[in-house]
Amino acid sequence: MNRVPLIAGNWKMYKTVPEAVATATQLKEAVKDISGRDIVIAPSFVSLYPVAQVIKGSNINLSAQDVFWEEEGAFTGQISPAMLLSVGCTYTIIGHSERRQYFGETNETVNKKTKKSIDRGLKVIVCIGETLEEREAGKTFSILEIQISEGLKGLTSSLMDNVVIAYEPVWAIGTGKTATAAQAEEAHHFIRNKLKEQFNIDLAEKTRILYGGSVKPDNIDQLMAEKDIDGVLVGGASLKVDSFSRIAKFT
Repeated sequence: MNRVPLIAGNWKMYKTVPEAVATATQLKEAVKDISGRDIVIAPSFVSLYPVAQVIKGSNINLSAQDVFWEEEGAFTGQISPAMLLSVGCTYTIIGHSERRQYFGETNETVNKKTKKSIDRGLKVIVCIGETLEEREAGKTFSILEIQISEGLKGLTSSLMDNVVIAYEPVWAIGTGKTATAAQAEEAHHFIRNKLKEQFNIDLAEKTRILYGGSVKPDNIDQLMAEKDIDGVLVGGASLKVDSFSRIAKFT
């Protein structure tokens, strides 16, 4: 089955509003001729609306970096799916390893955020991945299995149409260490098989699975040549127009 590649840039806590607008303006020009793949950028919350105005009508989609699972209420500092939709988001990232590490994100909260976001009309990029300690202890697959089963619990096949999974080995994020293409493919293949077990073969074959973890222009082509790697979730290399546009132009 042909899965449309997805190239997503997570800007994390970088770029003021003017910097984000400038980067988005340059990126829109740099990728305007790219087709056959989806391009997504995820600025910080404060930059979402102004960046949305810049990329309106272009081939770039807008994502948030997180979301909350309630519609509204006394939840100081939180942002609802409806708020994200109102500023132009079509995607949100959920369960990024940094959210899990620093802000108490769990498989249960990932599940609640995922269900609410899809219910309100957002597509979601659900992040999973093991730490270095877990990998060295031989727990990679068991960790991934738990994150998939608990994070996607209760979702139907039709709801899963709005889910993209991002495999991001925590030990490769911002460290300069990168899983080899073979290591990444092994994890992606495992994830796809788990989706077959939890849902069905058709759903598993059409679900896009991204790789995230020190993705750069010099390793994108090798990663994208693998059968089960359908795109990438890029961190540092998405902050510069030349490197991210090169990644988006992978061959």
